[in-house]
Amino acid sequence: MPKKDPCKVFACRIQKCLEDNKFQESACQYAIEDLHNCCRKWKNQSLVCDGIKIAPTPKA
Repeated sequence: MPKKDPCKVFACRIQKCLEDNKFQESACQYAIEDLHNCCRKWKNQSLVCDGIKIAPTPKA
């Protein structure tokens, strides 16, 4: 496991966004998606991603 959690910054960004937007999840979808993308890549190396259910990347 890496010393620094690669997805922690994205989890912190979600928390900040929620606080700034009176906990309106819809205002923070971009941050949530960023975390999901990180977890798709680092799910086995990130404690932040533990317990988060991530759907596969949608195909265009």
